[in-house]
Amino acid sequence: MTIEQLIAFNVTLLAAMASPGPALLMLIRTSLAAGRFAGIATGCGLATMAATWTLFALLGLDAVFRLFPVVYVGAKIVGALYLLYIAVRTWRDARNPIEAGKIMPARHAFRDGFLINLFNPKSVLFAAAVLVVIFPAAMPVADKGIVVLNHLVVEIVVYAILASALSTPAVSRQYLRAKVYFDRFAAVVLGALGLRLIVGR
Repeated sequence: MTIEQLIAFNVTLLAAMASPGPALLMLIRTSLAAGRFAGIATGCGLATMAATWTLFALLGLDAVFRLFPVVYVGAKIVGALYLLYIAVRTWRDARNPIEAGKIMPARHAFRDGFLINLFNPKSVLFAAAVLVVIFPAAMPVADKGIVVLNHLVVEIVVYAILASALSTPAVSRQYLRAKVYFDRFAAVVLGALGLRLIVGR
């Protein structure tokens, strides 16, 4: 493994993180509603599970999904149902007022972030595809550990920066004014992603 390959992996990872999806929506919504620490905890949960998917990909879990499609289909259905549950809950609570600076225990925020990425089995296939393209076929165990640790650190740092930026008083006030619209938009996007996970190949 070379430093150029690691940089290429990080560039691809940053592009994937920036694309709209359940992870980014969860991070944004939690940071705006509950503040910086809850947002950072959510980001740590997202990062932990995302790095775990990369570890699974390095260990060959994507091959298990390909050899036993029923396992992958089952994981997709569970993930889709979870996303649809989050979407319905978000839509239902959109008109419920919240106080600025709402307290959310860090363990709850971490759990929410972890579960969002846990129920996204496409992550392991994405990770596997990126790893195959960028890194050599047979990497030493130490190199695999570096890739996983690098993935974890990059996601935590990026999400911490984003959560800190979103949780400023001015941004939070704007969110509280438009909460119903933002939450319902997020609910629609999450619901669409859940349905796509079910019907997508």
